[in-house]
Amino acid sequence: MTFREGSRMERGRVSVGGSGGGGRGGKLAIGGGAGGLIIIVIALLFGGDPGSILNQISGGDSSAGQVDSGTSGTLEGCETEAEANSKIDCRIGFTVSSLDTVWESQLQAQTGVAYVQPGVNLFSGATNTGCGNATSAVGPFYCPADSTAYFDTSFFQVLVDQFGSSGGPLAQEYVVAHEVGHHLQNQLGDIGRAQADPQGPESGGVKVELQADCYAGIWAHYAADTVDPDTGVPFLEPLTTTDIDDALSAASSVGDDRIQQASTGSVNPEGWTHGSSAQRQAWFTAGYETGQVAACDTFSAGDLNNP
Repeated sequence: MTFREGSRMERGRVSVGGSGGGGRGGKLAIGGGAGGLIIIVIALLFGGDPGSILNQISGGDSSAGQVDSGTSGTLEGCETEAEANSKIDCRIGFTVSSLDTVWESQLQAQTGVAYVQPGVNLFSGATNTGCGNATSAVGPFYCPADSTAYFDTSFFQVLVDQFGSSGGPLAQEYVVAHEVGHHLQNQLGDIGRAQADPQGPESGGVKVELQADCYAGIWAHYAADTVDPDTGVPFLEPLTTTDIDDALSAASSVGDDRIQQASTGSVNPEGWTHGSSAQRQAWFTAGYETGQVAACDTFSAGDLNNP
């Protein structure tokens, strides 16, 4: 997937370095991606408290959060679609602007709830968040306490090297869309179900994650058609089969069954927090094919394997 000629990122939209929301808190960050996800899975298998995992990964050190030599600011130097198509940080910024444009029209129209933009923070190494301290080991995650999605861009290479995901653009954009999906859940009042019932094949935690995959699919459904009011053009070129395969590859690579098999040599559904590879692909596809928030109601689904 490529960004169209003439598309532009909203200036000042994405923060870089420092803290996206500030402060330490006790709320669990949602949607940790790679190394952090492995640690969370292993902790749950052995009875760990998921609410403490984020601070444990960073060692509970309140000084861990300053990055880029302590500097902070906003993402700059991403002026054209060519930069978005070649640089990962610019791609994230353009993807966020695309997500904002899609959800500003679709969330209100489909649910009656006005979309509020989440914070988005790019960090390197470690950062402070409203959910506590985080390091790169956590992978991308969303913090409900400060309504911010956090990304260390080095994760995307880890996704390829350690998890076997495609390195294609939509694989990366899917991850961004998934984390913004958690923000939609925060707005709609569903995200807390993950903490109340965090693990197991039918758990609230799994249902929250699969719903965020579905919301990512909805974004993909509309991304090539929704016009940016500031430029008069959609952000993205029409999706190809290869693009969709890239997204499905990323969804599959972070399925609980695949991660458990790689980290422990066996699969234990009672320890699942995100859903299987097949489920994650199925729910992304449900969102992509329908474009409807109602199709993403994992909480009412009779069978999570068949949206």
